[in-house]
Amino acid sequence: MKGIKLGNKISKYPIIQGGMGVGISMHNLAGTVSKEGGIGIISTADIGYKEDDFNKNPREANLRSIKKEIDLARSIAGDDKILGVNIMVAMNSYKEIVEECVKNNIDLIVSGAGIPKELPEYVKGSNTKIAPIVSSLRCCKLIVKHWIKKYNYLPDMIIIEGSKAGGHLGFKKDELLEKTNQTLEEIVSEVVNYVKEIEKEYNKNIPVIAAGGIWNSNDIKKFLKLGASGVQMATRFVATNECDASQEFKNAYINAKKEDIKIINSPVGMPGRAIYNTFIKQTEQEHIKISKCYNCIKTCDINQTPYCITKALINAVKGNMDEALVFCGSNVDKVKEIVSVHDLIEELFEI
Repeated sequence: MKGIKLGNKISKYPIIQGGMGVGISMHNLAGTVSKEGGIGIISTADIGYKEDDFNKNPREANLRSIKKEIDLARSIAGDDKILGVNIMVAMNSYKEIVEECVKNNIDLIVSGAGIPKELPEYVKGSNTKIAPIVSSLRCCKLIVKHWIKKYNYLPDMIIIEGSKAGGHLGFKKDELLEKTNQTLEEIVSEVVNYVKEIEKEYNKNIPVIAAGGIWNSNDIKKFLKLGASGVQMATRFVATNECDASQEFKNAYINAKKEDIKIINSPVGMPGRAIYNTFIKQTEQEHIKISKCYNCIKTCDINQTPYCITKALINAVKGNMDEALVFCGSNVDKVKEIVSVHDLIEELFEI
């Protein structure tokens, strides 16, 4: 299997570790994945949550932590490996976060949870590559055409996130519950054919990456045969020694059963896939009082939101599971043990 080429770098294996916030994929996981031959992704969502002044100055704490996390991940991976970040379009400080990552010479920015219309402008003049997350051919065409028309810029990579992914999803809730949306296989086939035309017209290589519900080597081979250049996986990387989350968070994955996996309404305004726990049950019965607003998400209305998603996700990464939102992928019930990133990649690529 070929790796994923990005600029003048190429990964050993065609796999990207999905960005998981808050704090689930930080320097240790991302750096190790890159070191082992994949592409590691740091989540920038409230990345500064461990800083002493985070409660008082979340914006400053987040921007300050970007350099720390990138530097630490680089010290693990090495300068010759591809290292990326995930930045949600819905973040209030989106532009500043992008520019700070560019300033720190990140190789790749993966961006979803909204349409990254202005992203090419923010990376102009840098070596940082950019990859929008799309959930349909329509969304892909919209971004490509807009970027070409306004910036004369093509995506350096396109990540297709299907309905079986974890966290926030780019589909309507009724589509997910009734399973009326397109399959990932169908979307990948359509996007691959479209990208081939664009590559030919503009003479640029654009890797297409499949994501959402990918579990083993057979899944990887299937999407490579469909024309994808690689896959993105997140859930399986939570169950690794190197994942930055608490042991309690990892145990929630190990103990999850199929019936625990639910589609929920996120305060961000998008449906999400999570483990149905005590906290989610509570939010269905009552709004949880918000004593502090972190001004994180553009679409969040403190007077209407049922709970603070930042606080719920920080509780999760720290292991306070009774007050935690635990995002997961559709295959979380298959997680049975904690392994090393090295062993997981060896298993996935049958080394």
